[in-house]
Amino acid sequence: MLSVGIVGLPNAGKSTLFNALTSAGAQVGNYPFTTIDPNTGVVPVPDERLQRLADLFRPPRVIPATVTFTDIAGLVRGASRGEGLGNRFLGHIREVDAVALVVRDFDDSDVSHVEGAVDPVRDIDVVELELQLADLESVGRRLERTERSARLQKEKEEERIELLRRVAAHLDGGNPVRTMQLSDEERAALRELFLLTAKPLLVVVNVDEQRAEAPVDRRLGDRAAASGGEAVAVSARIESELAELDEDDRAAFLHDIGLAEPGLHRVARAAHGLLRLLTFFTAGEKEVRAWTLRTGGTAIDAAGVIHTDFARGFIRAEVVAVDDLLAAGSTLAAREQGKQRLEGRDYMVRDGDVVHFRFNV
Repeated sequence: MLSVGIVGLPNAGKSTLFNALTSAGAQVGNYPFTTIDPNTGVVPVPDERLQRLADLFRPPRVIPATVTFTDIAGLVRGASRGEGLGNRFLGHIREVDAVALVVRDFDDSDVSHVEGAVDPVRDIDVVELELQLADLESVGRRLERTERSARLQKEKEEERIELLRRVAAHLDGGNPVRTMQLSDEERAALRELFLLTAKPLLVVVNVDEQRAEAPVDRRLGDRAAASGGEAVAVSARIESELAELDEDDRAAFLHDIGLAEPGLHRVARAAHGLLRLLTFFTAGEKEVRAWTLRTGGTAIDAAGVIHTDFARGFIRAEVVAVDDLLAAGSTLAAREQGKQRLEGRDYMVRDGDVVHFRFNV
């Protein structure tokens, strides 16, 4: 299961956001390092297509796609040199697939700021710098070993050495690895280093209640884009209040404050997109379910997501676009209208495909 690590400076609102996302009850406090060991929660990805399929088939089970969020301890200046929780903190980030960087963009005299004043652009700079320094150290160590090994064995690993030198120079220039132009082979070669700044980045701007529906401040959007990421605004305080309400009260509260949907829906969808995932569906009388697959995945990959037997005994995939199926009103009608197709193992799955796998084991 793919995971997103929630990181940021202390008191940025990470644990409050995590609690709202997961209702997992992570401890929240106004002091650094409230979160020491990471908390993990699985969050459904809102998708109105899933509900429409459920309305069509009316199965007893409806299962959404999910993203795993991990609440990681607050980072401070010098983390790459062991300050704060140092390497322990950085190690937790290495284990996730993407980074959600929470920055505070609201004033509150009751909540201290570790840097002394609220400046979300500076906070992005601080966190990114520490991650870049940690990556620079990792790349430097690997480069040194690779050069030494090549000399001792009298073998030339010119391509790998050249790649590591390029990455080191890019990091030394204050740039994250995710902004480098790399081939698929080069990315694969770097994967074993678990570089922190190679991970996809989502900047979550924690705003006050009055700006919960407003677009992300342009400065922050530009700063996130400069690091190869994107930004979304949310009020962690509002989201934590919403998380404590039942469905009817939540809808009434959203209406009263003028919000179309919880901000966390935007966070979950953005995280899903950040991981370059697409959603495909299986639908029938017993179950309607959303599944996630890496963009570019094939029918055989999608079959394996459901069960290894589906992939091992794959015969064909019966595929119809979700909008075509909903418009037709049934699988039989979609087939009669020529909307359902038979696809082989190399078919590249599209977002919104409804797939029925034929297999034999």
